[in-house]
Amino acid sequence: PCFRGEAGAAGVGTRGMIRVHQFDKVELIKIVKPEDGYAEHDKMVANAERVLQLLGLHYRVVLLCTGDMGFGSAKTYDIEVWSPGQGSYLEVSSVSNCEDFQSRRMNLRFKSESGENRFPHILNGSGTALARLFVALIETHQQADGSVNIPEPLQPYLKTERISG
Repeated sequence: PCFRGEAGAAGVGTRGMIRVHQFDKVELIKIVKPEDGYAEHDKMVANAERVLQLLGLHYRVVLLCTGDMGFGSAKTYDIEVWSPGQGSYLEVSSVSNCEDFQSRRMNLRFKSESGENRFPHILNGSGTALARLFVALIETHQQADGSVNIPEPLQPYLKTERISG
């Protein structure tokens, strides 16, 4: 579980499942050679996008400015899904290339083919913020009769194509 200290402050955007104190998410980490860092970063973003495409969700990818990135990040993309009920996008993933910032802090090195000690690039990505993804899935796939169509990739797990309203 993850914890958010500022959740629950006064305001309409703090109720329900959108902004909660405790939430679950899947974290992805890649440790790569420096020369592969940005290509692998792009692959992580593409993988997150593919999941949202398979789930039939509308989304956007936002390149963050340095003022919005984490301290150790060199480049960060946020991935946001459209929430019809909220009328806005919800951040469900953030994918960062921290270059060698984290590996230097922990003194993590690898030997190159030439025998040189090098610091790898470390990439971090949240697979998805599950509660927000759930909200977007329900809102996006809800039908006029109140039922919810289940995206095909989830049907084997839920053992149904539709949840009755």
